[in-house]
Amino acid sequence: MTEKTDTPPVSARPGGGRPATMERFVPDLLEHGAPVRGEAQTLDTRLFVQLHVFTGCLKTAPIVDAVRASGLEASVYANLNDPRGVGVVLMSEDPRLFAEAARGLMTGPAFAPLSPLPDFTMIGRTYSSGRETDLRDFLLYRVRRQVLNPETPWGVWYPLRRIGAFNRLSRGDQGRILMEHGTVGRGYGELGLAADVRLECHGLDRADNEFVIGLIGPELYPLSKLVKDMRPTVQTSEYIKEMGPFFVGRAIYQAPIPESAKSYESNP
Repeated sequence: MTEKTDTPPVSARPGGGRPATMERFVPDLLEHGAPVRGEAQTLDTRLFVQLHVFTGCLKTAPIVDAVRASGLEASVYANLNDPRGVGVVLMSEDPRLFAEAARGLMTGPAFAPLSPLPDFTMIGRTYSSGRETDLRDFLLYRVRRQVLNPETPWGVWYPLRRIGAFNRLSRGDQGRILMEHGTVGRGYGELGLAADVRLECHGLDRADNEFVIGLIGPELYPLSKLVKDMRPTVQTSEYIKEMGPFFVGRAIYQAPIPESAKSYESNP
């Protein structure tokens, strides 16, 4: 969103004439959903989600006990690709939690014997596309219900980055590409095979990735098949620069779903 300002021009047009004016960029920090009964939906709150991965865990009980005692909204995974590995997913609307309470947990006695694997650390935030019919639920509660649902213990988490050419496409072309990609995911979601957590991580990821994806489900195989079925889409085959590393785990502890998220699901 830009607007003209009265600041002096930086240069005149070629051949003289009226000088060109500068434009001032005005950032939009709100999330926008689809209009409801003609009224715009906006929200200035979002959910931050972070994954930490560790190895050297010979006993998971102390980790589970420490995370449970912390009272944080969290899920603890057993790492499928590392018999001594665990992953911890933390969620909060306030990112200060990761620098304070979560930091205290991760540097506490239960985690002290473990070795962190920072290459697997991921952090992102929920975001809107402008098509959400219930913006508050999508941004704040949906991810909590997915990650903390005892009936969906399997998780595949990975970051990704698109090539710059995607950002230069028109909004219409971007929309068609994303629609094709999203149709595959919705097919799995409608059958209860997989739910997707989509987070933006621009400027937050140590490897300069743009998105964090979490695929959550009751069984592992459909999550793997979903990744395969998305590979031929235009987005994945032509516009993805980097994907991974992939963290695959099964939840061995999930904090209770907050009452606000449960009640909002039944009474939006």
